[in-house]
Amino acid sequence: MQYEMHDTVKGKAMSYPVTSQPQCASTCYQTQLSDWHTGLTDCCNDMPVCLCGTFAPLCLACRISDDFGECCCTPYLPGGLHSLRTGMRERYRIQGSIGHDWAALTFCLPCALCQMARELKIRE
Repeated sequence: MQYEMHDTVKGKAMSYPVTSQPQCASTCYQTQLSDWHTGLTDCCNDMPVCLCGTFAPLCLACRISDDFGECCCTPYLPGGLHSLRTGMRERYRIQGSIGHDWAALTFCLPCALCQMARELKIRE
């Protein structure tokens, strides 16, 4: 508990407990979560990205990492792709969870990479 010093009585400080916490200013607000602009299986919406994700997924992953502002070697690190996808969700306030990110990248890697690339294109 925090105490504030208010009065002194015969040289001794008296303290009173703080009973309320500072409140948020009027600029405090909660932002709404959004969805991915395209679905996980909407790969054919952008054919160049689709072809790159299908035939050169690591090249696409490096491009995504670079476009997102990270080192292009991030996809080669253990957990790097998961960090990128989770970071993208957090930055753009996209609904989901780490578990969903893991499942998408584990079971549908080309589709997940294409979705991430399309999202970056749309958000630019």
